[in-house]
Amino acid sequence: MTETEGVIKYQLHHKFSKLPNAINCAEINKFRSLIYDLGLIGQNPDRYLGYGYGNISQRHENNKFIISGTQTGGKQSLLRNAYCLVTQVSLAENNLYSMGECKPSSEALSHASVYQKNSAIQCVIHAHNPEIWHATQRLNLPHTTKDIAYGTPAMANAIALLINQPSSGIFTMLGHEDGVIAYGKDFSTAFNLLIKALSDAKQI
Repeated sequence: MTETEGVIKYQLHHKFSKLPNAINCAEINKFRSLIYDLGLIGQNPDRYLGYGYGNISQRHENNKFIISGTQTGGKQSLLRNAYCLVTQVSLAENNLYSMGECKPSSEALSHASVYQKNSAIQCVIHAHNPEIWHATQRLNLPHTTKDIAYGTPAMANAIALLINQPSSGIFTMLGHEDGVIAYGKDFSTAFNLLIKALSDAKQI
């Protein structure tokens, strides 16, 4: 791998405070635990220099969204204080504003790009899986190119172009080792797309 996993590359403006009481993390945490159990979110000393990988988010209102905190991949289930709320994002200026007891995932800019391009999308799952990633061409999956690094405005812009096209609800990031993003109108939809891609990849 040519870059360190989990490094925040956007300009973060974070307010450390508790999440508003109206935010319910039960559903996002349930699906995150399922994804963790499959090894699609996690932390392994033999992968990515030992850094945690993968993250998950859920639209809150308008383009605000709840997202798992940076470097929380190693925990099977997260407490409420391991999620934060992204309140405003400027892709053009590479600025992200958030609040919570932890800082947002380093991939928050990519999540923001998905939400901004399609108001029907309610959740985003960023997983890591070498089988899906290496099978990108054979599965005919949409993808960003090898020269685009994660967590950057270039990645956010590339994702926006994918979302604008007729979409399968899943794509890979060839410039981000093993990176896969699934999204949909609800967690069941996004989760099932991810599992289908994993099943198809294993059969190749």
